[in-house]
Amino acid sequence: MDTDIAIARSVALRPIATVADGLGIPDAAIEPYGRFKAKIALDWLETRKSDAKGRLILVTAINPTPAGEGKTTTSIGLADALRHTGRKAVLALREPSLGPCFGTKGGATGGGRAQVAPMEDINLHFTGDFHAITSAHNLLAAMIDNHIHWGNALQIDVRRVVWRRVLDMNDRALRDIVQSIGGVANGYPRESGFDITVASEVMAILCLANDLADMERRLGDIVVAYTRDRTPITARDLKADGAMAVLLAEAIKPNLVQSLEGTPAFLHGGPFANIAHGCNSVIATRAALSLGEYVVTEAGFGADLGAEKFFDIKCRQAGLAPDAVVIVATARALKMNGGVAKADLAQENVEAVRRGAVNLVRHIENIRQFGVPAIVAINHFYTDSDAEIAAIQDAAAQHGSRAILCRHWAEGGAGAVELADAVAEICETHGGGFAPIYGDELSLFDKIDTVARRIYRAEHAVAEPSVLAQLKRWEDAGYGHLPVCLAKTQYSFSTDPALLGAPTGHIVPVREVRLAAGAGFVVAICGEIMTMPGLPRVPAAEAIRLNDDGLIEGLF
Repeated sequence: MDTDIAIARSVALRPIATVADGLGIPDAAIEPYGRFKAKIALDWLETRKSDAKGRLILVTAINPTPAGEGKTTTSIGLADALRHTGRKAVLALREPSLGPCFGTKGGATGGGRAQVAPMEDINLHFTGDFHAITSAHNLLAAMIDNHIHWGNALQIDVRRVVWRRVLDMNDRALRDIVQSIGGVANGYPRESGFDITVASEVMAILCLANDLADMERRLGDIVVAYTRDRTPITARDLKADGAMAVLLAEAIKPNLVQSLEGTPAFLHGGPFANIAHGCNSVIATRAALSLGEYVVTEAGFGADLGAEKFFDIKCRQAGLAPDAVVIVATARALKMNGGVAKADLAQENVEAVRRGAVNLVRHIENIRQFGVPAIVAINHFYTDSDAEIAAIQDAAAQHGSRAILCRHWAEGGAGAVELADAVAEICETHGGGFAPIYGDELSLFDKIDTVARRIYRAEHAVAEPSVLAQLKRWEDAGYGHLPVCLAKTQYSFSTDPALLGAPTGHIVPVREVRLAAGAGFVVAICGEIMTMPGLPRVPAAEAIRLNDDGLIEGLF
């Protein structure tokens, strides 16, 4: 069986100017990065804003196994299939992070015959967006410490500096550090740490900004520290926002690439789906909506995280209204939710699929709460049995949805034509009605509790008095209207990764809250969440190398 990288390398890609021309993008608006990738000029995209009339399709998933269930692969396969049926489809996806590439999960360009390309470039340095975000974030960190070193005119309390540094790599040794040791010349010693770049608020800001001016305003709004009397200090107070925007001036332009079948794909941004909202940039999504009839996008992790944040944060801020949702399900993930051990997922177990189907049903019900119709895509694995597939389809049908078997990994767009026709029909007949599940006027904790009860089906959320007091201070400071971003495990509706299926009546403990004033949301940390992952015992990096021809091997 060919590897993903071998399949990608076997396909002759079209020059990126040809891909752009197919969308009606003029040469003057294309900024090539080699032969097969380019950035698109913001001033030209601004002229197309009024044309953003495409149908928006969100691809999400059930609670996944550690390897994921193929949202990106399904998104690409669906877009290719829409083009197979004569419809003008465009992809709008996130960029991969280097951390997973060299860690456990691998890249994020799809798989098999449903990939975006050039695969190696996209999974590695691409157009340098993540490097720019890392630099802008760390410039702000350096300016905080420099300000304190040179007299601290803003009276920053060094115990209340909340801005950490970032690196786009899994490195557990950097989670918690003591910095500035070695004497007076090196600054004031304090505890700090690193997060992975995709967890940076700068990443979230780039992905939620409407344009360059909006991005600079949001950068200035970042709260980086507090004084002794808890007055917030912002990046604007430190005069860092202008230089940060300069570092991001190229990164904010969306990237255009293509699928192996030539479907245009905007890949832009990649915020963490736990600590942030887990979606590609608003700019890229709007660009796709102005250039295509159907836009396929995705949101990170399962629907309890990615889809909820797509609806309640991204759509709320950007004024987007999705027309359809595709929930990706696999027999192996349902077996895991039905109690099967990871090592046994390849073995047929129809009863476990039926038990685990409660997880799929819960996601279908949750999507309907937002007023959007949902359809299920069964991402086919060669180990799946006919009886297991039938059990998934029966479970979806019993709850008013349709589950369609898709073979896009093996067959490309041709393997998802039935899904494409069904999704297009939903888009054409859906009468609207989308709405977030809570209003701006609710208190911050009530918003957290609403997500916990309505999406996670918890009895309620709980928080220590210190957390509630912090939320109240932010409300008094004018941040009460912001949406909330709950960070929890992706493996369960609860905060316990071992509590699989569709639990009810559990408690959602909020152990910490963080203000992302520039991004425009409040983060609630629920349970044990790592914002700097570590590498596994055998990292993928051990198998990645250059062969004798200078080509990359081992990337997946």
